[in-house]
Amino acid sequence: MSIMLEGNWKRGLAFDVHTLSSAYLGVNEFGYDQRESTRSEIGELLYQLKYHADAQKVREIVRLLDKIKGIETMDYLIPVPSTNQHRRVQPVVEIARALGEERGVAVLEGVLCKRAGGVELKNVTELDEREAVLQDKLYLDNFKQLEGKNVMLIDDLYRSGATLRVATELLYRQACVKDVFVLTMTKTRSKR
Repeated sequence: MSIMLEGNWKRGLAFDVHTLSSAYLGVNEFGYDQRESTRSEIGELLYQLKYHADAQKVREIVRLLDKIKGIETMDYLIPVPSTNQHRRVQPVVEIARALGEERGVAVLEGVLCKRAGGVELKNVTELDEREAVLQDKLYLDNFKQLEGKNVMLIDDLYRSGATLRVATELLYRQACVKDVFVLTMTKTRSKR
């Protein structure tokens, strides 16, 4: 199941939804909301990769992405940087690397960057506020080779699209790319 993603990019796609269902279980002893979720196939693989550092899931995710055509026509794949730089396995970077290797497309790490500190994005629910935070956090570095090129932003999860919109704007305005395409592994069922 592919989901078209509307935005300021040329074409965007989420491979599937992240969760199929979710039931609220209450608050745990640490004060965090608990849910029991049933995830899509790629959603579960992503969950295992992201929260259990199961790097073996990368190949399975890339195998599922075989159904997506056109990736091989990109000049570059650009992973969206993680907010959690201390994670042992960086899911988006690992997926981009494996996908780039599989499709013969160069992966540019460290071109799209995120400044550390400040408000944690997952705690900001208002779209305008999220985009304002991201405009301060996201920046491009060493991007001269992107001028006139077709690039694909790779991310794990599409929630509101704010990160991808700000990144796309940077790529068009500063790097003068020809076109930006977007591929996320999953999409949430809500924008919050």
